[in-house]
Amino acid sequence: MGKSESHTVEGLEIIKKRLPFSLLGIDFDTGGEFVNWHLIRYSKRNQITYTRAREEKKNDQNYIEQQNFSVVRRFVGYQRLDTYQQLRILNQLYDLLSDYQNFFQPVMRLKEKVRNGTRLTRRYDTPKTAYQRVLAYPGTREEVKKKLRKRFLKLNPRRLLLDITRLGRTLAKM
Repeated sequence: MGKSESHTVEGLEIIKKRLPFSLLGIDFDTGGEFVNWHLIRYSKRNQITYTRAREEKKNDQNYIEQQNFSVVRRFVGYQRLDTYQQLRILNQLYDLLSDYQNFFQPVMRLKEKVRNGTRLTRRYDTPKTAYQRVLAYPGTREEVKKKLRKRFLKLNPRRLLLDITRLGRTLAKM
C-alpha cells in the first residue's frame, strides 16, 4: 500500500523469495509509480539491472500491458482498491494467480520472424508453462527443480481457479 521505500523494498523482497532463480533485472513502465529513487537505490545496492520503457512512448511495454489485461484485470477488474482489507485479499489473489499462471497456463514463445517481401511469417515453439521452461533450462539447479516439483504436486488447478474466482468476487463486492 503506497509507494514508500519500505513498501517498494518489501514487495521486491517477496518477489525475490518466490523466484526459482536470481533476480537480475527489472523492466517497467515510465510511470512515476515505478520510476523513483527508492527503486534506483535498491537496484544499485542489490546489483540488479534497471531498465525502463521509452519516455512518452505509448504502449511501449505491450507484452506487460497484455498480461495485465488477460491475467490481472480478468480476475480483479478495474475498481479502485484502497483499503488494507482489499490489499490483503489482493495479495492472496496474486499468490494464487502466480501459481495458476506459472504451473498450469502454457504460453507459446516466438522463435523467429521470417520476412518474405511484405509478408511476415512468425514461428512459435511448443506451448509450455513457465514451470516446464524452468525445469528444462540447463542452468536451473537441481535443488530448485526438486522444490518446484514438490510444489507442483501440491497444487490443484481446479481448486486454484475456484479460489481465484472467489477472491475476485469478494473484491468486486467491496
